[in-house]
Amino acid sequence: GGATGQQGGAMLAAVAAGATRLRVGRLGAALSGVRGVAVEALRPSDGFVRRHNSNGDGEVADMVAATGFASLDALVDATVPPSIRRQTALDLGKYSGGMTESEHLEDLKAMAEKNVVARSFIGQGYYGTHLPPVILRNVLENPGWYTQYTPYQAEISQGRLESLLNFQTMITDLTALPMANASLLDEATAAAEAMTMCSGIAQGKKPKFFISTNCHPQTISVCTSRAEGLGLEAIVADPSEFDYSGNDVCGVLVQYPGTDGSIEDYGAFVEKAHAGKAKVVVSTDLLALTMITPPGEFGADIAVGSAQRFGVPMGYGGPHAAFLATSEKYKRLMPGRIIGVSVDAQGKPALRMAMQTREQHIRRDKATSNICTAQALLANISALYAVYHGPEGLKEIAARVNGMASVFAAGCQKLGLGVPQAPFFDTVTVNVGDAAKVVAAAHAQGMNLRQFDDAHVSVAFDEVTKISDLDDLFAVLAGGDPGFSAESLAPSVEGGVGAFARQSDFLTAPIFNCYHSEHEMLRYLARLEQKDLSLVHSMIALGSCTMKLNATSEMIPITWPEFANIHPYAPMDQVEGYQQMLTELADMLVDITGFDNCSLQPNSGASGEYAGLMAIRAYHQSNGDHQRNICIIPTSAHGTNPASAIMAGMEIVTVGTDADGNVDVEAIIQKAEEHSDNLAALMVTYPSTHGVYEDNIDEICNVIHKHGGQVYMDGANMNAQVGLTSPGQIGADVCHLNLHKTFCIPHGGGGPGMGPICVKKHLAPFMPSHPVIPTGALPEVDNKAPFGTMAAAPYGSSLILPISYSYIRMMGSEGLTDASKHAILNANYMAKRLESSYEILFTGPNGTCAHEFILDLRPLEKTSGIVAEDVAKRLMDYGYHAPTMSWPVAGTLMIEPTESESKAELDRFCNAMIAIREEIRAIEEGRMDADNNPLKHAPHTAEVVLTETWDRPYSREVAAFPAAWTLQQKFWPTTSRVDNVYGDRNLVTRLDNVEEPEQLVA
Repeated sequence: GGATGQQGGAMLAAVAAGATRLRVGRLGAALSGVRGVAVEALRPSDGFVRRHNSNGDGEVADMVAATGFASLDALVDATVPPSIRRQTALDLGKYSGGMTESEHLEDLKAMAEKNVVARSFIGQGYYGTHLPPVILRNVLENPGWYTQYTPYQAEISQGRLESLLNFQTMITDLTALPMANASLLDEATAAAEAMTMCSGIAQGKKPKFFISTNCHPQTISVCTSRAEGLGLEAIVADPSEFDYSGNDVCGVLVQYPGTDGSIEDYGAFVEKAHAGKAKVVVSTDLLALTMITPPGEFGADIAVGSAQRFGVPMGYGGPHAAFLATSEKYKRLMPGRIIGVSVDAQGKPALRMAMQTREQHIRRDKATSNICTAQALLANISALYAVYHGPEGLKEIAARVNGMASVFAAGCQKLGLGVPQAPFFDTVTVNVGDAAKVVAAAHAQGMNLRQFDDAHVSVAFDEVTKISDLDDLFAVLAGGDPGFSAESLAPSVEGGVGAFARQSDFLTAPIFNCYHSEHEMLRYLARLEQKDLSLVHSMIALGSCTMKLNATSEMIPITWPEFANIHPYAPMDQVEGYQQMLTELADMLVDITGFDNCSLQPNSGASGEYAGLMAIRAYHQSNGDHQRNICIIPTSAHGTNPASAIMAGMEIVTVGTDADGNVDVEAIIQKAEEHSDNLAALMVTYPSTHGVYEDNIDEICNVIHKHGGQVYMDGANMNAQVGLTSPGQIGADVCHLNLHKTFCIPHGGGGPGMGPICVKKHLAPFMPSHPVIPTGALPEVDNKAPFGTMAAAPYGSSLILPISYSYIRMMGSEGLTDASKHAILNANYMAKRLESSYEILFTGPNGTCAHEFILDLRPLEKTSGIVAEDVAKRLMDYGYHAPTMSWPVAGTLMIEPTESESKAELDRFCNAMIAIREEIRAIEEGRMDADNNPLKHAPHTAEVVLTETWDRPYSREVAAFPAAWTLQQKFWPTTSRVDNVYGDRNLVTRLDNVEEPEQLVA
């Protein structure tokens, strides 16, 4: 054994020596330059572009070949008119080269840490809140929730529809008004929508609207700005001075509790307003309504407010879900989306979006509002917050907040300071003598107070306030040791709201009284999510909606406390990180669009439209051209365009399109000449809503400018412009950007979104500002003349801006340009694959489409009786969401694949559409019954397929598993086809008399 061991040791030594010589030899070779390590191989390998643009060189080559072009660039050259192509590469400055995911997150984290997360007592509509971790992780951070689309396809949207119905029920219960919508953009714009409602109720015959001086400043500013475009006179005064004698007041707005925190008895006030035939709007606070008498009980007609403090971070201003509640008699005038109960084809309850005929995509200039994007994701979070806490949990939170305010008021009184005599809920306005001095002293201790006026500070308490915070506040007010503590003071303090105490119950529906343990809540969230198809399941090829990748590395920063827990009115020295990001984002958006300046305030695409038109209006008026109010809009434009133009006080002149889907240039020339003295603007989408690049777009812009007008470009189709051309180069003067389309903010099941506007320098002075934090164009300009205020927060929904900022930085100039090219390629590849099965409605002069294309299904209705809706519902059985249905042309499907979908996924979708065409062919040839077939019965639920009796002339397998991939991964719709007509005729918009969500029983 010993000898063998010695031999083994010698062998190991020899091997080791040989290995050493080999390593030395390789090192020598490397040093001599025989074989070196490439520097590129040492760079980070987590590049982002290849993760976002899904197809590699091989797939791109195959798809290009299928389209019949020699190269991707050849396809793009044949598609985008040469007259508008960029002559130089997109330049994003220091970010042109792009960043890897890890580089970007590390750098952005350092930027975020420049923000100071101070203790906020500012209030004014924004409050600290605890988002329950079970909701944070499983909803806000879950792509199964945030990548859903607006629930137009109800059968695969029942989860979020149920949660939004919960939201509406929560709002109606707390406000004591019978009907609510499924969210608005923010409290201030909700108040402006209510003002518009009041004018509509008065049929436009009463031009005055009164606003209480005790409303939040941002609400007053947004309403007065909105009134100007609508031709209303918004009068801000003390409610005791409101005069109804002229019978010319359509409505009044009061804050309850007031911006100073006071709770007032509005009973007599409401009676007086109603006697003057004016409607009463109450802007209120949901948490307060768990303690105080709700507006519906003292006669209010409309209640508005924000659900932010129900679990949604302040986020430097948003996004947050606002609400509007009213009586059923005004339902046809309500803005925003409304969820209602209907029945499906089996006669079972099913949810859907109700009364869609009010919306702008149908009623256009006669719509109740221009709102398209709402705040569905945030409404769901707030509703789920209420579900998790239940009525008793909310009462407990409210009592604690009110207790903090009560102890604070008692402490202030003990210090000899002037405290309010009126009851309050969470906000105490104190006479401190020198308010600026106190605010500065608090700031030095990491606390933000609101300077109400020269002598008063307002201090607002919320869910995150601690007892120790009270002691710190007392020390600031006392200028040292106050001689008492909050704990010593509390036992002698009487909390509550006195005579205003709420007596009525709320949130009595079982859904708000079931899921209070985390396990039960977790499973409820999972059940809701499993009912809804999102981008985690398959592509959502909605034309004009750009359902592209919402990358995880883009989403991560929005829950960082340095971004999430900042009050929108925090001092500027606490938001250096935010300001750097906002400035750099604006600069990059300006570069991308070819404009000079940008405003980040508009918090939806429709808001961006409105802001752009109001800037044009202000520009004309600054030139003395007050008569310029004509806005030319093609019939193919988004429905929000005419609705926004009406809100901006413009008169609409409509022009049609030609047989190729292009805007009728001759008609535009004629209308521009006809209205030359009064022409304000043209609104145009590019590429067109028909999915083609129009060759003469620059000529159109020149015609409008020749006659003194401005060109407003709708940025809905910007995904086909970035890096290839730009609105500024084409000749537009202003363009809004849907950051929730082109720049990767997720759709969230119907919001949030952002709609910043970019402008030429002559429009920059007129960009919106803000009454609390003055803003304007970025880069800043000297000669500011803002048209008004667009949103409750200075920079709109700031918390989601890091998503777009991240996307642009990680993609870089070349990556963004390639994204546009890939979007064009993917659309043309799909069109080529489908052209033998369906008619492609419009193409450009070289037979190509832009980033989207339209399938014409109208001929199939004549030959088979199958309509677009049948195809849309049948796609669900294949595991897909339908493309955009019957818009912009009735009886069609518009498909937009985006650059983020792989060739394999594009092929699956095309295979599904081709298979459906063969099913239609079977009907055409009489091999399948015209009424009793898989398309007419689609979608097929598991319950239907597994029923004991199957009497349909096609198999269960054909119904539920029509393609091989559905056997591997099956998404089951949870309802059969929903009856839309029944739902509108039997309108139910809350949980009363509705079958409760299923309970899992033993």
